[in-house]
Amino acid sequence: MAQMPSFHSLRHINLVSLLLCLAYCACTTAGSIYIGKSSSAPPKNYNISEVGINRLFNIFNAISIIATTYGNGIIPEIQATMAAPIQGKMFKGLLVCYSVVITTYFTVGISGYWAFGNQITFSKALTRTLLSQPTNVVLERRFADPKKDEFSTRNLVPRLIFRSLSIVMATTIAAMLPFFGDIMALLGALGFIPLDMIMPMVFYIVTFKPCKKSIMFWGNTIIAVVATVLAVVGSVASVRQIIIDAKNYRLFANV
Repeated sequence: MAQMPSFHSLRHINLVSLLLCLAYCACTTAGSIYIGKSSSAPPKNYNISEVGINRLFNIFNAISIIATTYGNGIIPEIQATMAAPIQGKMFKGLLVCYSVVITTYFTVGISGYWAFGNQITFSKALTRTLLSQPTNVVLERRFADPKKDEFSTRNLVPRLIFRSLSIVMATTIAAMLPFFGDIMALLGALGFIPLDMIMPMVFYIVTFKPCKKSIMFWGNTIIAVVATVLAVVGSVASVRQIIIDAKNYRLFANV
């Protein structure tokens, strides 16, 4: 899949992935409901185990993970702000994207927590998302020949080499670190919160220069300031959690 030359060439695979995602979430939700209602259901404890400063850091850690989870739509978000007719099509795609994300994540999260309580663990399924495509484009602009066809030997060989190396490196790092949720929190705090909730607000104010007495100015400013605080505190919380978990786990641990 990494050898696909562009986003457009991934459209059929994306459709299959969407259907499989919906099926997986439906099975997971049904399984949680079945287990939760069965006579052999595990004891449920909905109390929050952490107290004090640990609870506070965990809250910001969770916010960063949520930012990563819902940040999957960042590419159609950007494309939905382009000129027509792309804007209308991508806005519809963005609505579908968040409809699927909200439906699947909420049903799995709510049913899983209802069935297992606070004993439910973070899913360690490791995925390499479409966000790797921009990195591939940067590499191929440097090592490929734009004058030749994308499937020519001159361009196919560099793509095969660099994308394969990228996959190997990403898979190795993911396998090394058993606390994948902490890495997601760090990515959310340093990447998705600034990209989704800080930079768009700042760019809007700089570009359109709304009146400083208007709701648009203060609304965007408040969102940017609050998101900045979340990004800073979330970064500290995620790094702290990585250090704590690094003491309990070893590299390539089978957890």
